Amino acid sequence: MNLLVAVDGSEEADGAIAYAADVADAMDASLTLVHTVDPAAYETGGSEPIASFSDADRRLIVESLEDAERRGIDLLEAAAEFARELGHDVETELLYGDPVEELTDFAEERDVDAIYVGHRGRSERAGVMLGSTAEAVAERATVPVTIVR
Repeated sequence: MNLLVAVDGSEEADGAIAYAADVADAMDASLTLVHTVDPAAYETGGSEPIASFSDADRRLIVESLEDAERRGIDLLEAAAEFARELGHDVETELLYGDPVEELTDFAEERDVDAIYVGHRGRSERAGVMLGSTAEAVAERATVPVTIVR
């Protein structure tokens, strides 16, 4: 059995790792940690404060692909260390593209049995405006998805 955990450096992602580790212990399963870099996302810049969700959507992206890759590798290394502290050796994978598509496609290609993702606790209004990667993964995946809060 292989369990897939999406990581982004958040506390919620750490919660997903811990939860998946508990399930892996009970099921004698392996863990694979993934982070996705979207090469199409670049920062448009600007020194003014962000004033709205649409402004954030336009500006809070990534500085460059190289920075995003380095950040992704660092996040995966930290997540793998956390999993080791929980008693698990893990595989890690850095994916490129839309996070929802890449995560679900990777799960299908690797015959993953379940996906675990953290869910950031946004307000209902923010969730409606921005959508939820976790919820989109659950809708697109062909295997069970556990959203950990």
